[in-house]
Amino acid sequence: MRLVLALTAALLLVRPAAAAEELPIFDAHIHYSHDAWDMLPPDEAIAVLRKAGLRKALVSSSSDDGTQKLYDAAPDLIVPELRPYRTRGELSTWLRDPTVIQHLESRLARYKYVGIGEFHVFGADADLPVMRRVVELAKQYGLVLHLHGDAEAIDRVFAQDPAARILWAHSGFDRPDKLRPMLSKYANLWADLAVRSEHGSGGKVDPEWRRLFMDFPDRFMVGTDTYTPERWYYVAEHAAWSRAWLNDLPRDLAEKLAYRNAEALLLGERAPSR
Repeated sequence: MRLVLALTAALLLVRPAAAAEELPIFDAHIHYSHDAWDMLPPDEAIAVLRKAGLRKALVSSSSDDGTQKLYDAAPDLIVPELRPYRTRGELSTWLRDPTVIQHLESRLARYKYVGIGEFHVFGADADLPVMRRVVELAKQYGLVLHLHGDAEAIDRVFAQDPAARILWAHSGFDRPDKLRPMLSKYANLWADLAVRSEHGSGGKVDPEWRRLFMDFPDRFMVGTDTYTPERWYYVAEHAAWSRAWLNDLPRDLAEKLAYRNAEALLLGERAPSR
């Protein structure tokens, strides 16, 4: 009897860890840009994502051809969004280049996406004509705006379209005390945790971040950000690291951050189809 009780207790201790290992992940920040294609062909890139145990991956690329390569290889896994950049070098010039709009319009007419981004915009630049047109296109096509920028840029985009849906890349690289008022102000603001580590260390969630996650359980999602080709080899490690700190949260909340929030925002009735 004592042996049975001991084995039962051991199993109860193991189950939470096993559940954490099995927790599906929707990675909401993956790039597959032109500098990654030769190093990691589409079939190998898909193998990396599957090895990480990803349920889905939100993918954008410079140019968009990379996203289409991955989507063609694994439409069950890849969730495409349209990046304005035709090359990585356009990151600092796109907002003042009207040909970007022609690029976006042509791709939107040809392919299906769940969002526009990830793009970089800060402060008053959010009111430039190119950015205004991006907001209009997102509204026209019912797309999420995946915005890498500051709180002022977000304010300006919501002023243009109060019904916009914004996924704030990297949670704005802001602390919880800065994020809280923005999330309270805008019901249509979500945040990914890509390239952030301070919220979870050693399998434990920081107390301030924990309070934020619990107060806004439907608004956060995980992401790796493969902003250089080498980052692709970090996808599986990042997924395992994410599962470790997610296991420190109540299961329902962990599932929301791991994949349910991303599915609710990015899929729903807007799942891409051809």
